[in-house]
Amino acid sequence: MFMILLAVASAVAYGTADFLGGTASRKANVFTVVAISAPASLAVEALVLPFLGARWSAGSIGWGALSGVASAFAFALLYHALSIGPMVVMAPITAIVSAALPVMVGLAEGEHLSAAQAAGLPVAVSAIMLVTVERSVSVASVRPRAIAVACLAGAAIATQLITLDQAPHDSGVAPLLAGRAVSSLLVLGTAVAIRRRIDPGRPPVKIAAAAGTLDSLANLLFLLAARSGLLSVSAVIVALYPAATIVLARVVLTERISRTQWFGLATAAAGVALLALK
Repeated sequence: MFMILLAVASAVAYGTADFLGGTASRKANVFTVVAISAPASLAVEALVLPFLGARWSAGSIGWGALSGVASAFAFALLYHALSIGPMVVMAPITAIVSAALPVMVGLAEGEHLSAAQAAGLPVAVSAIMLVTVERSVSVASVRPRAIAVACLAGAAIATQLITLDQAPHDSGVAPLLAGRAVSSLLVLGTAVAIRRRIDPGRPPVKIAAAAGTLDSLANLLFLLAARSGLLSVSAVIVALYPAATIVLARVVLTERISRTQWFGLATAAAGVALLALK
């Protein structure tokens, strides 16, 4: 049950971070936003180091670095997707892709699910699909480019989760620190390289930094959840993060939530309940 609570908390943190990042990217270039978010994430992980410790090894550094590369792409692609398309469509598309790959990897590595958990996987995926349904904003009306970016963002998020899980489970926050250091360098380097070709706008620094802080917290919670349970279960629960994004989009941006989407949120709760059973 503790693993489920960690995964749910991670999903809420991811969803809130994505909402803040997408909102910030509507006011400034995505690279400018990510250049603020990534270092903020690194600072948070450095702060928790004394409490959780770190064991530096080739495995923790290597897998952490790979997760950092994936994280840099995930940051940029996801925030870009949320800035060029409606959040109620972009976030769930990304989530479905990000859930599928870790499940396949976990099962391929020999993870065994209980009957309830096996039933919970399709219920959770169905919940993600249900929250995409919006009569006023159909997937068919969204530009193909936006959908493609959302799918790539999902693949990047999945790669980040998979590589973090591959790091030694006794490595503490070493993989997170290595990953965030790499992603920060990549993001900042890219921002500097293209600074003359972009209009930075007026980036909302506090919002961008808050997005990075919550993303870092979400990563930490996922890592703890995956270490105490199954990757396939943790990843699917974390992939329910669009629920938080959509609720915030409704409250803050007044984006409409249909009855079907509310049913999807209820279905998500049922899916989590099934995944919690052994």
